[in-house]
Amino acid sequence: MSERSQVGSVALVALFVTALTTAQLTASKLLAFSLPVELPVTGAIIILPGAALAYALTFFASDCYSELYGRRAAQVMVNVGFVMNFVLLALVWSTILAPAANPESASQFRAVLAPGTNIVLGSLLAYVVSQNWDVLVFHRIREATGESMLWLRNIGSTATSQAIDTVIFVGVAFYVAPRVLGFGPRFEIPVILSLIVGQYLLKLLIALVDTPFVYAVVAALGGSQIGADDEGWAPE
Repeated sequence: MSERSQVGSVALVALFVTALTTAQLTASKLLAFSLPVELPVTGAIIILPGAALAYALTFFASDCYSELYGRRAAQVMVNVGFVMNFVLLALVWSTILAPAANPESASQFRAVLAPGTNIVLGSLLAYVVSQNWDVLVFHRIREATGESMLWLRNIGSTATSQAIDTVIFVGVAFYVAPRVLGFGPRFEIPVILSLIVGQYLLKLLIALVDTPFVYAVVAALGGSQIGADDEGWAPE
Protein backbone atom coordinates (compact mmCIF):
# COMPACT_ATOMS: atom_id res chain seq x y z
CA MET A 1 0.00 0.00 0.00
CA SER A 2 1.34 3.40 -1.00
CA GLU A 3 2.16 6.17 1.44
CA ARG A 4 -0.62 8.28 -0.07
CA SER A 5 -3.15 5.55 0.63
CA GLN A 6 -1.89 5.14 4.20
CA VAL A 7 -2.28 8.86 4.84
CA GLY A 8 -5.74 8.74 3.28
CA SER A 9 -6.76 5.85 5.51
CA VAL A 10 -5.74 7.73 8.65
CA ALA A 11 -7.44 10.89 7.40
CA LEU A 12 -10.74 9.09 6.73
CA VAL A 13 -10.74 7.44 10.15
CA ALA A 14 -9.92 10.81 11.74
CA LEU A 15 -12.78 12.48 9.84
CA PHE A 16 -15.13 9.70 10.88
CA VAL A 17 -14.31 9.94 14.59
CA THR A 18 -14.20 13.77 14.61
CA ALA A 19 -17.60 14.03 12.92
CA LEU A 20 -19.03 11.36 15.23
CA THR A 21 -17.95 13.04 18.47
CA THR A 22 -18.93 16.49 17.18
CA ALA A 23 -22.39 15.16 16.40
CA GLN A 24 -22.85 13.94 19.99
CA LEU A 25 -21.94 17.35 21.41
CA THR A 26 -24.03 19.47 19.04
CA ALA A 27 -27.22 17.42 18.67
CA SER A 28 -29.10 18.96 21.61
CA LYS A 29 -29.33 22.31 19.81
CA LEU A 30 -32.30 22.40 17.46
CA LEU A 31 -31.90 24.26 14.17
CA ALA A 32 -34.76 25.88 12.24
CA PHE A 33 -34.66 26.71 8.53
CA SER A 34 -37.41 28.52 6.63
CA LEU A 35 -38.58 27.01 3.34
CA PRO A 36 -40.08 28.79 0.33
CA VAL A 37 -42.90 26.21 0.29
CA GLU A 38 -44.76 24.16 2.88
CA LEU A 39 -44.01 20.45 3.17
CA PRO A 40 -46.12 17.71 4.74
CA VAL A 41 -45.43 17.28 8.49
CA THR A 42 -42.82 20.07 8.69
CA GLY A 43 -44.77 22.96 7.20
CA ALA A 44 -42.74 25.98 6.06
CA ILE A 45 -39.98 25.44 8.62
CA ILE A 46 -37.61 22.47 8.87
CA ILE A 47 -36.46 21.71 12.41
CA LEU A 48 -33.53 19.37 12.89
CA PRO A 49 -30.88 18.51 15.49
CA GLY A 50 -27.62 20.42 15.26
CA ALA A 51 -25.77 17.15 14.71
CA ALA A 52 -27.31 16.49 11.30
CA LEU A 53 -24.43 17.88 9.25
CA ALA A 54 -21.66 16.36 11.37
CA TYR A 55 -23.33 12.95 11.46
CA ALA A 56 -23.89 12.95 7.71
CA LEU A 57 -20.12 13.27 7.31
CA THR A 58 -19.67 9.91 9.06
CA PHE A 59 -21.52 8.21 6.20
CA PHE A 60 -19.38 10.03 3.66
CA ALA A 61 -16.23 8.81 5.42
CA SER A 62 -17.50 5.23 5.79
CA ASP A 63 -18.53 5.04 2.12
CA CYS A 64 -15.10 6.24 1.01
CA TYR A 65 -13.46 3.77 3.38
CA SER A 66 -15.69 0.92 2.19
CA GLU A 67 -14.85 1.55 -1.45
CA LEU A 68 -11.13 1.81 -0.76
CA TYR A 69 -10.48 -0.89 1.83
CA GLY A 70 -13.45 -3.26 1.83
CA ARG A 71 -16.40 -4.26 3.99
CA ARG A 72 -14.41 -5.89 6.78
CA ALA A 73 -12.22 -2.82 7.31
CA ALA A 74 -15.20 -0.47 7.19
CA GLN A 75 -17.18 -2.53 9.70
CA VAL A 76 -14.23 -2.55 12.09
CA MET A 77 -13.99 1.25 11.82
CA VAL A 78 -17.73 1.57 12.44
CA ASN A 79 -17.71 -0.73 15.47
CA VAL A 80 -14.62 0.88 17.00
CA GLY A 81 -16.43 4.20 16.61
CA PHE A 82 -19.38 2.66 18.48
CA VAL A 83 -17.13 1.85 21.44
CA MET A 84 -15.75 5.40 21.37
CA ASN A 85 -19.25 6.65 22.16
CA PHE A 86 -18.96 4.98 25.55
CA VAL A 87 -15.56 6.62 26.06
CA LEU A 88 -17.14 10.01 25.29
CA LEU A 89 -20.00 9.33 27.71
CA ALA A 90 -17.61 8.26 30.48
CA LEU A 91 -15.39 11.32 30.05
CA VAL A 92 -18.31 13.75 30.02
CA TRP A 93 -19.95 12.30 33.14
CA SER A 94 -16.69 11.95 35.06
CA THR A 95 -16.15 15.67 34.45
CA ILE A 96 -19.73 16.52 35.47
CA LEU A 97 -19.46 14.54 38.72
CA ALA A 98 -15.95 15.72 39.66
CA PRO A 99 -15.73 18.39 42.43
CA ALA A 100 -16.02 21.90 41.03
CA ALA A 101 -14.20 25.05 42.10
CA ASN A 102 -17.25 27.14 41.12
CA PRO A 103 -20.61 25.46 41.94
CA GLU A 104 -22.57 27.94 39.82
CA SER A 105 -20.55 27.29 36.68
CA ALA A 106 -20.65 23.56 37.44
CA SER A 107 -24.45 23.72 37.46
CA GLN A 108 -24.42 25.46 34.09
CA PHE A 109 -21.92 22.93 32.78
CA ARG A 110 -24.18 20.06 33.83
CA ALA A 111 -27.25 21.73 32.34
CA VAL A 112 -25.49 22.00 28.98
CA LEU A 113 -23.80 18.58 28.81
CA ALA A 114 -26.11 16.25 30.79
CA PRO A 115 -28.82 16.22 28.07
CA GLY A 116 -26.07 15.02 25.76
CA THR A 117 -26.52 11.63 27.46
CA ASN A 118 -29.90 11.34 25.74
CA ILE A 119 -28.17 12.14 22.46
CA VAL A 120 -25.46 9.54 23.01
CA LEU A 121 -27.97 6.84 23.98
CA GLY A 122 -30.09 7.54 20.90
CA SER A 123 -26.99 7.73 18.79
CA LEU A 124 -25.59 4.45 20.13
CA LEU A 125 -28.61 2.45 19.07
CA ALA A 126 -29.06 4.30 15.77
CA TYR A 127 -25.36 4.17 15.04
CA VAL A 128 -24.74 0.46 15.45
CA VAL A 129 -27.77 -0.40 13.30
CA SER A 130 -27.49 2.22 10.56
CA GLN A 131 -23.72 2.27 10.04
CA ASN A 132 -23.51 -1.50 9.72
CA TRP A 133 -26.52 -1.41 7.41
CA ASP A 134 -24.76 1.27 5.34
CA VAL A 135 -21.65 -0.90 4.92
CA LEU A 136 -23.75 -4.01 4.16
CA VAL A 137 -25.90 -2.32 1.50
CA PHE A 138 -22.89 -0.55 -0.02
CA HIS A 139 -21.16 -3.88 -0.63
CA ARG A 140 -24.30 -5.73 -1.72
CA ILE A 141 -24.72 -3.11 -4.45
CA ARG A 142 -21.00 -3.40 -5.25
CA GLU A 143 -21.36 -7.16 -5.66
CA ALA A 144 -24.16 -6.56 -8.16
CA THR A 145 -22.52 -3.73 -10.11
CA GLY A 146 -18.80 -4.43 -9.78
CA GLU A 147 -16.47 -1.45 -9.57
CA SER A 148 -18.76 0.71 -11.72
CA MET A 149 -21.70 2.84 -10.47
CA LEU A 150 -20.07 4.12 -7.31
CA TRP A 151 -22.73 6.85 -7.30
CA LEU A 152 -25.44 4.21 -6.87
CA ARG A 153 -23.61 2.57 -3.96
CA ASN A 154 -23.07 5.91 -2.24
CA ILE A 155 -26.62 7.20 -2.64
CA GLY A 156 -28.41 3.87 -2.18
CA SER A 157 -26.59 2.85 0.98
CA THR A 158 -26.69 6.30 2.54
CA ALA A 159 -30.35 7.02 1.73
CA THR A 160 -31.59 3.79 3.33
CA SER A 161 -29.23 3.83 6.32
CA GLN A 162 -29.97 7.49 7.05
CA ALA A 163 -33.69 6.73 7.15
CA ILE A 164 -33.11 3.99 9.73
CA ASP A 165 -30.69 6.17 11.67
CA THR A 166 -32.97 9.20 11.78
CA VAL A 167 -36.04 7.35 13.05
CA ILE A 168 -34.12 5.53 15.80
CA PHE A 169 -31.99 8.50 16.84
CA VAL A 170 -34.76 11.10 17.07
CA GLY A 171 -37.20 8.69 18.70
CA VAL A 172 -34.78 7.66 21.45
CA ALA A 173 -32.88 10.93 22.01
CA PHE A 174 -35.84 13.32 22.01
CA TYR A 175 -38.81 11.20 23.06
CA VAL A 176 -37.91 8.01 24.97
CA ALA A 177 -34.72 8.97 26.86
CA PRO A 178 -35.96 12.31 28.33
CA ARG A 179 -39.02 10.54 29.74
CA VAL A 180 -37.03 7.62 31.14
CA LEU A 181 -33.98 9.51 32.47
CA GLY A 182 -35.79 12.66 33.58
CA PHE A 183 -33.59 15.30 31.99
CA GLY A 184 -33.44 17.03 28.65
CA PRO A 185 -36.29 18.61 26.68
CA ARG A 186 -39.41 16.52 26.11
CA PHE A 187 -41.10 16.79 22.74
CA GLU A 188 -44.49 15.56 21.64
CA ILE A 189 -45.14 13.34 18.60
CA PRO A 190 -45.80 16.16 16.07
CA VAL A 191 -42.40 17.73 16.88
CA ILE A 192 -40.71 14.32 16.77
CA LEU A 193 -42.13 13.68 13.31
CA SER A 194 -41.00 17.13 12.17
CA LEU A 195 -37.49 16.44 13.47
CA ILE A 196 -37.37 13.11 11.64
CA VAL A 197 -38.49 14.58 8.33
CA GLY A 198 -36.24 17.64 8.58
CA GLN A 199 -33.13 15.68 9.50
CA TYR A 200 -33.71 13.04 6.84
CA LEU A 201 -34.23 15.61 4.08
CA LEU A 202 -30.94 17.30 4.95
CA LYS A 203 -29.08 13.98 5.10
CA LEU A 204 -30.54 12.90 1.76
CA LEU A 205 -29.49 16.20 0.19
CA ILE A 206 -25.97 15.74 1.55
CA ALA A 207 -25.86 12.19 0.16
CA LEU A 208 -26.66 13.57 -3.30
CA VAL A 209 -24.22 16.47 -3.04
CA ASP A 210 -21.29 14.50 -1.62
CA THR A 211 -21.25 11.84 -4.37
CA PRO A 212 -18.72 13.72 -6.57
CA PHE A 213 -16.51 14.11 -3.50
CA VAL A 214 -16.63 10.35 -2.86
CA TYR A 215 -15.42 9.83 -6.43
CA ALA A 216 -12.70 12.44 -5.92
CA VAL A 217 -11.43 10.92 -2.65
CA VAL A 218 -11.38 7.39 -4.06
CA ALA A 219 -9.50 8.55 -7.17
CA ALA A 220 -7.05 10.66 -5.16
CA LEU A 221 -6.15 7.67 -2.98
CA GLY A 222 -5.52 5.34 -5.91
CA GLY A 223 -8.89 3.66 -6.29
CA SER A 224 -10.32 0.55 -4.67
CA GLN A 225 -7.76 -1.75 -3.06
CA ILE A 226 -10.00 -4.70 -2.30
CA GLY A 227 -10.01 -8.02 -4.12
CA ALA A 228 -12.83 -10.13 -5.49
CA ASP A 229 -13.15 -11.95 -2.15
CA ASP A 230 -13.71 -8.65 -0.33
CA GLU A 231 -10.91 -9.34 2.11
CA GLY A 232 -9.54 -5.86 1.77
CA TRP A 233 -8.08 -4.38 4.90
CA ALA A 234 -6.63 -1.18 6.24
CA PRO A 235 -2.90 -0.48 5.87
CA GLU A 236 -0.65 -2.97 7.61
